[in-house]
Amino acid sequence: MDQQPNNPLHGIKLEQIVVELEQHYGWERLGQLIDINCFQANPSVKSSLKFLRRTPWARSKVEQLYLDTKSSPWGKKD
Repeated sequence: MDQQPNNPLHGIKLEQIVVELEQHYGWERLGQLIDINCFQANPSVKSSLKFLRRTPWARSKVEQLYLDTKSSPWGKKD
């Protein structure tokens, strides 16, 4: 398996990202932070994954929010 040391999301599935963000913020706050319909109208993990897998710009926003929320060690200086 290829290593991706510069990719902070390597090995993290999109489903895990969505679940953790939903648990941390809740659907209502997620819909405010990222203005996409899958977080605002009848949100669910399944519908969000379906949309995010087909919409690169939205996926990028979700991934960036996840990194910001987690304060990834990738962004910290040793």
